[in-house]
Amino acid sequence: MGKSSLVNALIAGWRAQGRTVGVLAVDPSSRRSGGALLGDRARMVLDPEDTGVFVRSMAARDHLGGLAALTVAGMVLLRALFDVVLIETVGVGQSETEVVRVADTVVFCVQPGSGDSLQYMKAGIAEIPHVVVVTKADMTREAQRAQADVEGALALGGSEDEEWHPRVLRVSARNQEGLAPLREALEAHAAHLAQDGRLARQRQQQAEAWLVDALRERFGREGVRRAGGALALAPGETPFARLAALARDWT
Repeated sequence: MGKSSLVNALIAGWRAQGRTVGVLAVDPSSRRSGGALLGDRARMVLDPEDTGVFVRSMAARDHLGGLAALTVAGMVLLRALFDVVLIETVGVGQSETEVVRVADTVVFCVQPGSGDSLQYMKAGIAEIPHVVVVTKADMTREAQRAQADVEGALALGGSEDEEWHPRVLRVSARNQEGLAPLREALEAHAAHLAQDGRLARQRQQQAEAWLVDALRERFGREGVRRAGGALALAPGETPFARLAALARDWT
């Protein structure tokens, strides 16, 4: 089971529960032509008549971090329309970890043989996931080795949430192994965030981080310095509204 097969399985499970699903699939862009195939959605096996599933492909273009420039805006919109929003990134390397500042729950997919514990630590992987999925679990020995490597990296990692220990699961599409525990892990993390206002605080921090990035991209470092205390959002205020207000004041 690769990443796209995992997305298919998760969508099918959520739809079986009667939940609607919005998907943002981010594909890498060619450095030479600037174009993107947008092929992630081609691997998704979906019913075209099912109005409970919506898929929007995006090209990363020159945006670093594993997402597209409009991924955050698209995610906020889909959150208002669908029960579950899933973001499929271009992948994770040493600079593609921006999803941690966007998603409520981050799932990191590992293919057996794709790296060792040192590689995961070097790429900063140990710091971002809430759930780790070792795909192709039917490759028993290789999958077990990959799970051990990830667990070793996580043991030395620096997760921001000290009250949640990332779960590492082996999943296989061939024999449906691990899908139920994966869904349980996702629900458990959602319940964890629902306690003591964690979700609201996390989304507030994510919104303010996006505002800083948007200001830096539009006005440079001087824009961030000039904004100063204006970077703190009031309860219920969106970063988009604050950015628009600052832009009006400065232009």
